Amino acid sequence: MSGFRAFKAKVPIEWSQNLYITLVRGLPGTRKLHRRTLEAMGLRRCHRTVLHSNTSSIRGMIQQVKRMVVVETEEMYKAAKS
Repeated sequence: MSGFRAFKAKVPIEWSQNLYITLVRGLPGTRKLHRRTLEAMGLRRCHRTVLHSNTSSIRGMIQQVKRMVVVETEEMYKAAKS
């Protein structure tokens, strides 16, 4: 396991103030409810990242489309970019 993956596995998203959400799967063939949820979060194209504050409503949206997105905290996002 790489160092970044080990770091990523230990950071709970509930503690972070901001969440970086990246769409990793395409929209064709998905349910209409999932497409509308992704559009409400601002994710319209694959491999795009949006920043949201960590609220219960955003976490509920993430839970609904968890197979299609990757969620990172601010620390994880900055560690991956450097």
